[in-house]
Amino acid sequence: MKAAFDRTQSPGYMTNWAARLFARAIDRKLRAAGISSGQLPVFFALGDGEALSQKALTRAAAIEQPTMAATLIRMERDGLIERNPDPSDKRSALISLTPAAMDKVRIVREAIAMVNSAAVADLDPEETKAYLAILQRVIRALDAIPEEE
Repeated sequence: MKAAFDRTQSPGYMTNWAARLFARAIDRKLRAAGISSGQLPVFFALGDGEALSQKALTRAAAIEQPTMAATLIRMERDGLIERNPDPSDKRSALISLTPAAMDKVRIVREAIAMVNSAAVADLDPEETKAYLAILQRVIRALDAIPEEE
């Protein structure tokens, strides 16, 4: 008889499950501000007022180019980002948050802080520190896996 798959013993499944729960909780906090968790990588990368090319933004946000392109189209439609000519490369544009989006950065940061605090509320500070260190090691290991051709 084949043993049943125990998802609670799968690092990938449990990480994905936690990520979906984080996204759901953050979406609930940000819904009234017209922001979704899918836009957070852009807010993180541009929230300090920086302007980046789409290529640099994709790298900074660590998401795939097609996903970034679709996210930016929606954010531009919603008045959250603007594109301005890159003075160093006339074929390229620099992307930045609009003033309206910059006004929402505080809301984003507060929502993230609230959800993060709730997520680790049952951990002591040392456990939280260890959890983050382990996640960073897992991310480095996964990032080092070569892409298949």
